[in-house]
Amino acid sequence: MTKSTILTLVGSLRAGSTNQQLAEAIQLNAPDQVDVVIHDSLGNIPFYNEDIDVEGQVPAAAAALRAAAGEADTILLVTPEYNGTVPAPLKNAIDWLSRPFGAGALAGKPTAVVGTAFGQFGGVWAQDEARKAAGIAGAQVIEDVKLAVPGSMVRFAEIHPKDDAEVVEQIKGVFDALSAAAPAA
Repeated sequence: MTKSTILTLVGSLRAGSTNQQLAEAIQLNAPDQVDVVIHDSLGNIPFYNEDIDVEGQVPAAAAALRAAAGEADTILLVTPEYNGTVPAPLKNAIDWLSRPFGAGALAGKPTAVVGTAFGQFGGVWAQDEARKAAGIAGAQVIEDVKLAVPGSMVRFAEIHPKDDAEVVEQIKGVFDALSAAAPAA
């Protein structure tokens, strides 16, 4: 059986990010037939600008992101919530992946959104905004994938999400939903 690849983009650049930890927990709990790859250089990608998105001159970090997305079977966006919406690094990645318009690396790509945030709703506003942006960018947004962990700074102050039984169970639900949404081989 061929492994499927899930490219995971984490919207927080912070070293102690609970969303980075959530991505790690997702990676650790992936089924055997799934390879979760966490792309770790969103902070190196310049803000999207058509003037620098020129064939043969695309910044290396943006080209690497596009290549990784092109090779992946599924995209997983892991987002915190900054001021009620998606953080700039994640939105910027979506912008780079949306071009060229109609044929970008997100075009038709199954894409899901999860995350954790300090607030009581776990970042659902940011997740909704990320789904919206990815959908407009051409992604096939998987609406059935839901994972919003509230109270992240307190909940994960002394425990990694991989060691939180409730979160691990929810991660299994994410993989079940992704599997159900996968096209038949």
